[in-house]
Amino acid sequence: MSMIPEVQCRRCGQSFSALRTRCPNCGTRRVMQSGRTPAPTPGTVKGTASYDRAETNTRWQLIFGLILVVAVILAVIVMVSTTLNGLDNENTPSRRSRSTPTPAVVTEDPALYIETAPTPSPTPTPTVEAIKIFFYETELTEEKGGFTMHMGEDPLTIKASAYPADVFANAPMTWSTADPDCLKLTPSEDGKSCTCEILQAKSGGTKLTVTCYGFEYSIPVYLW
Repeated sequence: MSMIPEVQCRRCGQSFSALRTRCPNCGTRRVMQSGRTPAPTPGTVKGTASYDRAETNTRWQLIFGLILVVAVILAVIVMVSTTLNGLDNENTPSRRSRSTPTPAVVTEDPALYIETAPTPSPTPTPTVEAIKIFFYETELTEEKGGFTMHMGEDPLTIKASAYPADVFANAPMTWSTADPDCLKLTPSEDGKSCTCEILQAKSGGTKLTVTCYGFEYSIPVYLW
């Protein structure tokens, strides 16, 4: 083994003797390394004025860096808040009214939109089909001879109903007699009943008539 160390060319990588100053392969000059250790700078030695100044500069640099970071964060927060407030204002009615143009009013002939009101279907006027007269539950009819009253008897109360009953349940009724001097009639307030009182006898009797919406029904009343 050779006692002389070898070095490697920094250009071509060829190994050659450390005694040579150039590479025998490419001719590159070998860089000689210094064996001396550089002395420390004053700023790295504790207790020196340079070291104290370096420490002070480093501390102020840290403080300034922290202030700069806080300022950047606050600026970002302000920008985000301003952007959000701007979006909220755009959604308000006043902002929309300023940003959105008012559509032009188109005037059209109103006659085109006039519709003729539909003609209501004629509703047939209901008519009374029948009138029935009752004394309590007994129906008084002309075929059955009406009813008879005698002088000195108490007055009689009779009722009347118009049919169809579901249409004329509250229909007004008018009571009349051919001889009011002989037969006194006192209708109720709703006209559904009437009190009959004999005033004097009459040969052949008289008629009692009930009228409802132009429909008349009469029965004989015999007065003795």
